[in-house]
Formats: sequence, structure tokens, C-alpha cells
Amino acid sequence: MSVNPVVVDDLNVSLGGVPILHDVSFTVEQDEVIALLGGNGSGKTTLIRTLLGLIPHLTGEIALFGTPLAQFRDWSRIGYVPQRASVSMHSTTVRELVTSGTLSMRRPFSRLGRARRERVSEVIERVGLATKADDAFVHLSGGQQQRVLIARALVSAPALLVMDEPFAGVDLATQQRLADLVGSLHDEGMAVLVVLHETEVFAPLLSRAVVLRDGRVVQDGVLEPQGHGHETEPPARTVRIIEEVRPWK
Repeated sequence: MSVNPVVVDDLNVSLGGVPILHDVSFTVEQDEVIALLGGNGSGKTTLIRTLLGLIPHLTGEIALFGTPLAQFRDWSRIGYVPQRASVSMHSTTVRELVTSGTLSMRRPFSRLGRARRERVSEVIERVGLATKADDAFVHLSGGQQQRVLIARALVSAPALLVMDEPFAGVDLATQQRLADLVGSLHDEGMAVLVVLHETEVFAPLLSRAVVLRDGRVVQDGVLEPQGHGHETEPPARTVRIIEEVRPWK
């Protein structure tokens, strides 16, 4: 029986003595694409970084694939795409940056130098950057840089993809290309947790949205497409939450 990739229960987090997250609870199931929504300062990135063990939490429980965070070691099962603005690689090439994603892989695989190189090439091609593999990361466009970070996250063949604002600073056409890529990964069985400001491009993919305000979950619910027309039309690109689980007070 499969276990949920992420279970969070009554999580509380403070940074520098300032409370940031308050009694946060939610679950990511294996077949879901979940959007984490909220305004600036709502705690979205703090929550993501806490789930990944990058920020300690005061109280509450986090389980990854059924294992408490403190005991979790199988990080190859989680692919993390940080905010692009936080990545400074200067002269690092695309291939070198993607290869760094193999460091979390288990030793038996990492000893197979040829297999690792082939895997790196495979994911670079998957994101459409085979001709850029030896280019410096800093010389790429914003959308290309985002695809490199996704490739690095995919190199260990994770079961869960965690993305922090993947659309920041990229145009609408690039957003759609990234959404199509994530959709294909989900079709192959990957769960996705993505931090967004707007759901427009991702709307057809989303199972649920978890909304934060002032560090609290104010809504957690399924999504209903908006729009009109017959059933053969493409999914509408705007959604609303139709099940409010924990209203903010």
C-alpha cells in the first residue's frame, strides 16, 4: 500500500523568535498536484523549506513517505526546485548544475559513472536543453534557467516534485511550457507541490489548493474550473476553491 508523500500536522515555525507558521496541517497524496497559494509574507517558502528540513520547526509533525522528518534519509525521492533568484552559479554549466542533483542519489547508482552521465543527459534533453548543455547557467534566459533547475530536481527520478514559484520572472509562453512539462511528469505518477501566486496556467493540472494567510491555512480544497462551453473545449484557466476546510478568523 502506498503512503502519502507529505503529511503535516499542527506545524509551528518561528524565525529569529518571530512566529511565521501557526498550526499548519495538510497532506499531499501520491496522485495529486497541489498549489500552495498566498500573498507575499504568508509563509509559503518557509513552509516548503521546513518540509525539506532546511528550517527547524518548534512543534508539530512532518512525515515524508511515511517516515518522520527527523529519520528521513531517502532524499532521492524528492526533487526540489528552489526560487531561481536564490541560485547563483556564475560560470557553472548546465551539465554541471544538473549533475549536482545526483549527489542525493544512493551510492550504488552514483558509482556507475556512465549510468549517471546518461541520466544527466536524459533529463537535460527532457527539458529541451540538449543544445545548451555546455553553456553557462548565467547566460541562459529566465525560462531556460528554470528548466535547468527542474532537470536537476528530476535527475534522481523522484516521486515528489516540490517547486517554489517556478513562474517568477518568465513570460506566459514559458509558463505554459513549464506547466506542460509538469503535467507530463504527473501523468507518469509524480506528485507535485508547487508554490504559486496565481493558478492561471497551472489550473488544468491542479487537484487542490492550500491557501496561507499570515502563516495559517485559511483554505484547503478541490478546484472547480470556471468558464462555459461544451465538454470538448480545453479546461478553463481560472479556478476557485469550492471546499473551504479551515476558514481564517
